[in-house]
Amino acid sequence: MLNNKTIFITGGTGSFGSRFTSALLKNYPKIKKIIIFSRDELKQFNMSQKIEKKYQNKMRFFLGDVRDKNRLMTALNGVDFVVHAAALKQVPAAEYNPFEFIKTNVIGAQNLIEACLANNIKKVISLSTDKAAAPLNLYGATKLCSDKLFISANNITGKNKITFSVVRYGNVLMSRGSVIPKFMKDINEKKTLSITHPEMTRFNITLDEGVDYVISALINSIGGEIFVPKLSSFKIIDLLKCFNDKVNHKITGIRPGEKLHEEMITASDSHNTIETKKYYIILPSGIKDPSQYIKVFSAKKIKRSFSYNSKDNRKYLSVDQLKKIINKEIKKSDFNY
Repeated sequence: MLNNKTIFITGGTGSFGSRFTSALLKNYPKIKKIIIFSRDELKQFNMSQKIEKKYQNKMRFFLGDVRDKNRLMTALNGVDFVVHAAALKQVPAAEYNPFEFIKTNVIGAQNLIEACLANNIKKVISLSTDKAAAPLNLYGATKLCSDKLFISANNITGKNKITFSVVRYGNVLMSRGSVIPKFMKDINEKKTLSITHPEMTRFNITLDEGVDYVISALINSIGGEIFVPKLSSFKIIDLLKCFNDKVNHKITGIRPGEKLHEEMITASDSHNTIETKKYYIILPSGIKDPSQYIKVFSAKKIKRSFSYNSKDNRKYLSVDQLKKIINKEIKKSDFNY
């Protein structure tokens, strides 16, 4: 499906976009073109330098910002599929600069939707976050708004055959700004580690897993879904033990807007959610007949009042399992294209 197609990635120089581009180039040799759309010229230059010569003719780098609809209108000309990874993501920065996050995460999302509709794009997949489920902070609220915009965009497609879907998952292991690079830096510089709460849990997902889930959604989505992958959980205190059981650590307390446990499906969403072997799928609100989705995905409905969160998750990773995953991801952290 992706061969001979042009893929457009917003925020394409980020952790996800870089690994996603790698996967597309290696697994789909007949892909027509990949367009990286982002606002940082240095990151674009650095990314372009890592790409092998045999792939250079398939790559395009467009400077631009999702806040600029006119630029999006131009850049999307001739594109088949869009993956929307651009967002402002730092929770404390969102609290201090709320409208900047609204301009990128909400208005930017609407700009992209309108530009995709105007350019007859075939499919759009937007990346979401666990923080969009029952949001406690402004970042989560902006991503919830973004999710709603993309899902509701399926109602205004008219004669266009475009579909909009969302993939939602939590913090990605070894991504920029995640806790493991911070732990590694703190051990080297401070000889001590900080965690906010000893009972905190998180879902585990690697960059490669995130890429695979998005590719699967890109291929299989029919429009209106929020795909939530089934993942393992881990305890933050166990993650700390992966580095050194005897390392000094201090408890700093939960930060404003931070959740003790990640949640990706709220109890209120459960009545509108189906599940497959690998995914939960939140269907569009107000849908009266889910049979089409159940048939397409060979899915079944889940129990009402079900909450998918990292604390109550049945699958937990042990310290040894975490160590193996971390060591594997560290080796990939300077990935070549």
